Amino acid sequence: MLLLAENRKARHNYSILEKFEAGLVLTGPEVKSAKNGRANLQGAYVIPKSGELWLTGLQIAPYPPAHREQANYDLSRDRKLLLTQAEINYLFGKLKQKGLTVVPLSLYTSHRFIKVELGLARGKTLYDKRVSLKRRETERDIRRSLKR
Repeated sequence: MLLLAENRKARHNYSILEKFEAGLVLTGPEVKSAKNGRANLQGAYVIPKSGELWLTGLQIAPYPPAHREQANYDLSRDRKLLLTQAEINYLFGKLKQKGLTVVPLSLYTSHRFIKVELGLARGKTLYDKRVSLKRRETERDIRRSLKR
């Protein structure tokens, strides 16, 4: 499993309740560009459209050797997520609840396929963010002191 991109802000802004693995529908040059590490998940989110889930805001830079094929390439087009019908129905039900959303956490390869890790998340308040930062700092201090 090779990590291609990570959404670090998602773990800071949301508390992750459940995780899912989904495939992505990509073109050939997009796959090559993503495997070269030219993908960005910052600001990406998942939207439901007509019984399917779509990833919006994932930016994959154009693949330089294929620039002729990609004359009108859209950097951040919507990309279809590949999930089982049971997972899609489950997430549709959860998205109807107030305060829940689905955010992409990371983009990685699984064998020869590119997968995205999705998290069913609830937004954190400012107080929650401060508590998690304080907890992380104390854990870091404990690890430092145990090293000595």
